[in-house]
Amino acid sequence: MRQKRIAAIHDISGFGKCSLTVVLPILSAAGIETSVMPTAVLSTHTGGLGKCTYRDLTEDMRDYAAHWKSLNLSFDALYTGFLGSAEQIGIVSDIVDDFRTSDTLVMVDPVLADNGKLYATCTPEMAHGMKTLCKKADLIVPNLTEAAFLLGEEFYDGPYDRAYIEGVLHRLSDMGPRLVVLTGVWFSPGLLGAAGLDRDTGRITYAFSPRIEGAYHGTGDIFGSALLAGLLNEMSLRDAMQLAVDFTCGSIRRTREAGTDRRFGVNFEAGLPRFMEELGLFPVNYRVAR
Repeated sequence: MRQKRIAAIHDISGFGKCSLTVVLPILSAAGIETSVMPTAVLSTHTGGLGKCTYRDLTEDMRDYAAHWKSLNLSFDALYTGFLGSAEQIGIVSDIVDDFRTSDTLVMVDPVLADNGKLYATCTPEMAHGMKTLCKKADLIVPNLTEAAFLLGEEFYDGPYDRAYIEGVLHRLSDMGPRLVVLTGVWFSPGLLGAAGLDRDTGRITYAFSPRIEGAYHGTGDIFGSALLAGLLNEMSLRDAMQLAVDFTCGSIRRTREAGTDRRFGVNFEAGLPRFMEELGLFPVNYRVAR
């Protein structure tokens, strides 16, 4: 079978597992050729590890894309994450126009906010630009705070009810994307997960795992990468969501049990063999030790 290829447009942090340092290994483990376009290079992520170095790569991105275009490259998916400025959002929007074909899945993780607030690096101008980019996407993966900013609505914390969550899914889909996966969904204290809408079928599905208390860096990138891996390996949206929820939850649980500093990211690496098995990438007679 032809190997699928994606372009991942994210930042890269040298330490603290997130963005490209989780996107690349997860998608590669899923058998997908992964080309990367860094939007910025940081010494660490920005979550409590002191003042990090930051190298903005905005000026390189158009030439980077032009070189790819000169090679006549094509991609089965374009996957965008953290973007460092409104200008970068415009550049990525142009890249989508240049590389999209009828067979390309455009996935946008609108990294803007969490816990009811915009990230320190995000401005209202960026929030508006991200809304424009989401309109071009086939699939968006916001958390509930990002969904509120995209819709211009007030954020409130859960527990939620199904009517509210399903209303948010439909309003986000009305912006343009045919697939919407909303993260951070919970109806009761013991379970946390995601809700998804396929506009073509009108079907709404849910995926949950046991809630593990605490905030862990990089889990959104892990979830998004695992979700995309499932979809490109021909899983249904429901099954890809559950794969991503289980993989993310397992990574958090493994990290909590080891007592690892939460700032350092989660141990997704030890879960990759099981993840590959769930994707059907091992021979039938091979079984990963549980």
